[in-house]
Formats: sequence, C-alpha cells, structure tokens
Amino acid sequence: MASCSLCKLRTHQWCFLLFNVLLFHALLFGADFVEEYLLQPTPGVYTDGIVVDVRERARKLDLSNARENISQDYPMTNPNACRNSDLFLLTLVFSSTANITQRDAVRKTWANQTLVQGFPVRILFFLGSTETFAAQKALMIESDRHGDMVQGHAVADSSLRGPTERTVLALRWVIAFCPVARFVLLTKDSVFVNLPAIGGYLLGLHRHPEDFYLGRVIQRDSPDRDPTSLGYLPPALYPDKYLPEYCDGTAYVLSQDVVRKVYVASAAVRAPVPADVFVGLCAQKAGVAPTHSSRFSGEKHIRYNACCYRHLFSSAVMDSDGHYQRM
Repeated sequence: MASCSLCKLRTHQWCFLLFNVLLFHALLFGADFVEEYLLQPTPGVYTDGIVVDVRERARKLDLSNARENISQDYPMTNPNACRNSDLFLLTLVFSSTANITQRDAVRKTWANQTLVQGFPVRILFFLGSTETFAAQKALMIESDRHGDMVQGHAVADSSLRGPTERTVLALRWVIAFCPVARFVLLTKDSVFVNLPAIGGYLLGLHRHPEDFYLGRVIQRDSPDRDPTSLGYLPPALYPDKYLPEYCDGTAYVLSQDVVRKVYVASAAVRAPVPADVFVGLCAQKAGVAPTHSSRFSGEKHIRYNACCYRHLFSSAVMDSDGHYQRM
C-alpha cells in the first residue's frame, strides 16, 4: 500500500521529499566539514605561567625507564600490547571488572579489527581493582585467553573518584607502555565505536595532530552546587559559573601529546567531578581546547538511517544482556 501511495505522488511532492532528504544529509555530513575547517582551535601564544609549565613538563616527560616501578600499580600490565612501532590508533575501553558480557560483545563486534585503511590499530580494555581473589582469578583467565586487558589499582566504580583515578592510571599506562600510539581513543564498554569512520577522519586531517582533543563538546555545563550530592563542587574550590568545555565521556580522541599534558596537569586538579569533566579541567590547565564533532552521538538517543550510522563515530549503547541497541 505504501509503495502504491508513493507512485501516486506528483512532481512537486517528489521534489519536496527529495529536498528534505538532501537537506537532512547536508546538515549531518556538512557539519563535519564546518567543524574541521572553521571550528578547529587556533594555535595559541601561551602567557599563563601554569600552562607554560604544564606543557614544558609534558614535553620532557619520559616514563620508559620507570616501567618496572610503574608496573606495581597495574596487576595486569600487558607491557607488550604496543609492540608495533607504527601503531596509529590505540583504543582504551573502560570496563567494570564484572562486565565480561559487554567485553565479549565488544570483541565480537567493533573491536575485531587490527587495521584501518592499512594502518595498525589496537583495542584494549582498562579495568579497576577487584574486591575478591576469585574475581581477580577470573580476570586473569580472561586476560590469558584474549590478551587485550590492562588493570590498574583504582578504587571501585561506586564513587566519582573511581572513574577519575582509572582515567589517570590509563593515561599513565599509555605514556609508559604505549608512547608510539599517534592517537588514543577513550570510550566505554557500553558504546559502539565506528573505528573505520574515526580512523578515516584522523587520516584525513589537514594539520599536524598536536593539541588534538576531539569529541562531542559539552558547553556551559554548571558545576554541582548541591551540598548533599556526591559530586558537590563548592565555590571555594571552583568559583566559576560554568565548567570549562569538555568532551562527553562516551568516546573522545586525544593525540599523544595531549595524553601527556592531561596527565601532568592532573596532579593539580582535585575537584570531585566526573572523569570526562576532570579531563576537561586538566586540558584547560594545559592550554588545550576541545574540538567538537557531531559525529560523536554522546548520550543522545536518536534514530538515524543505516547510511548515517556508517558516518557516525559512536552510535549505540549496549543493554545488560550484551546486545547493542541503536540510539
């Protein structure tokens, strides 16, 4: 019946439908070109002493000789995960220790690739501490089977401190054991990531990948001023009306130099905020501005067609049974 109705459409009605289809795709795909050419942060002249100091210390940072001592903070270090000196993109997937169902779903779907347009990529799961010996033993067995896990001594996920501490440990691990990766993608085991699309975008950049912090940028987000809240941020600790711009934590990309800058700056950031806000605060202290891309879907639940999903960088969330659902 629907096909018969379409056949009866007049010329002007067909034109109207075609115009709307073209307009929708132009807005979706055209936004990417606008972001790349008009919204890229311009190189700055840094006069702030703190910014200059962070950037200089990040430039000189070398943890390669401290790997043995650093390994004590990682029950599962996986030191040979980045043996490929040509590694283009490293993806760290933050996962709770009990989420084996989600990790297996990731392995069977978007993480089952080692190349993007001929360039090496690596996907690893980053986990925090376990609470029991049995749980740790299960993780060790899983790690031996797949070889794609890193574990840091981070506290449980039930507090804001947990994800933030895990992020700092992950960045430290990258600097010590994977400094060859040109880009680092941070995401979660509940997110579907389109690695071919992200890799193609990064390979097509028209500028040197420095100070590169790409994701769905959150603007004018207010600090939590509720004294009863876990994430309470008192004005004495953070007086500004709005938080700095930051990339939504579902998925974002850092160039290797930004990994180092954020890590160095993290030592001076003590605000009780979510991990993605924490990274934004550290980036601000390092003089790094985030770049927005609408191709990261963030937490939004919108139904696109199949063509659009091939264009998006992150496009789904996974339910508790390990099945991906389109947003």
